[in-house]
Amino acid sequence: MSDSQPQSHEWNEVVEQWNEQFMNALEENMEAQAQFVESWSDAVGEATEENEISDGVEGYARAYETWMNASQQMVERMNDQLEGEDVDVEEFRDIWLNTANEAFKDVMSTTAFARMTGETVGDVLEMQQQAQETSQETLRTLGFATEADVVEIGDRLVELERRQHDVEKKIDRVLEHLEEQ
Repeated sequence: MSDSQPQSHEWNEVVEQWNEQFMNALEENMEAQAQFVESWSDAVGEATEENEISDGVEGYARAYETWMNASQQMVERMNDQLEGEDVDVEEFRDIWLNTANEAFKDVMSTTAFARMTGETVGDVLEMQQQAQETSQETLRTLGFATEADVVEIGDRLVELERRQHDVEKKIDRVLEHLEEQ
């Protein structure tokens, strides 16, 4: 029974260390998310420059106009159908799909949208980098090999293999030389 007490104590220390690492990782993740939301909010706030606001409003106005034109087309085609014209159901679907594409382009082509998208992508990439670093640190602390460790080992093995081939070539030359004599 005395042997199980030290093992139990060691296990408790390991579990305590895991819990501490998990809480640290969780806290860092929450901080990264808060920074992301804050920077996204700042980006939206910074997009209030007059040119960007004007461009954004114009883009939304174009999208709204596109939807209104689609509604008008739908009414016209419905009237045609009520008057006896054979209107394919797919034509209605196509009107809405094409309109959605056009309206999306109207909004996406604004500088405000481009700026917010660019900043959001940058923030997401930064948050991914922080999460990657946190997970690598957690793995390292828990005694697991990280991706960097595995890559380093692979590089070392390739270098050892190269050196081994060089040594084998030299040994072959020495043996050839000895056989000639």
